[in-house]
Amino acid sequence: MRDIIIVGNWKMNKNNAETKAFFEAVDPVAKTNKGLYGVGVPFTDLKTALDEAKNLIVAAENVHFEDSGAFTGEVSVPMLEELGVKYCIVGHSERRQMFGDTDETVNKKAKKLLAAGITPILCIGETEAEYDAGKTKDVITSQLNGSLKDIPAEEYKNIVIAYEPIWAIGTGKSASVEIAENCCKLVRDVVKDMVGEAAADAVRIQYGGSVKPGNIVEYMAQEDIDGALIGGASLKPDSFIEIIEKTK
Repeated sequence: MRDIIIVGNWKMNKNNAETKAFFEAVDPVAKTNKGLYGVGVPFTDLKTALDEAKNLIVAAENVHFEDSGAFTGEVSVPMLEELGVKYCIVGHSERRQMFGDTDETVNKKAKKLLAAGITPILCIGETEAEYDAGKTKDVITSQLNGSLKDIPAEEYKNIVIAYEPIWAIGTGKSASVEIAENCCKLVRDVVKDMVGEAAADAVRIQYGGSVKPGNIVEYMAQEDIDGALIGGASLKPDSFIEIIEKTK
């Protein structure tokens, strides 16, 4: 039985005062032994979030794969380690589309995080054009093979894979429960082909894409959906609290 993991992705939102207020409202509600709830926050909010977190987990939204060097504006795994970060989002579609992340760089980041004992929340997903062209399976298979290349089977219990169809992120269009479950099952099947059944059973798979209080319960009822990566609905304490309460 895999524990659920529901994580908000704040993207480029909230300053430190807003972060503190959010945690004061939401953190007490997140106390549970049934799974994990948390948020991915901008680098500038990490320390505040970690200081305030008693029950919520805190994730960075990105990381570089080198320890140090001439990489202006980047943040390294040792920097996250020093703060006590234990989760990190990598390969989000916005990073891939706007900032040049590739399967190869996502793979390097995931390996670096795992070596430091930090759980990567590794994002994959197809565009609307790819979905309409019937290429979902090809895209998912290719992204997983590239992004998880040479990661040993025993590490998959320490990995979270977030399937996010790009056409459903921030658009208000969420994938139907059937599409979401079929694609998350496909992710598990690809992992099984790559590294075996035990790893496929252990890896936690999230669905992401316009997830909100009104649809979270039906997504979480699916066999291969172990959690959610949530954008807009994670920014408002009331809506995130409602999501927590409905899935505890």
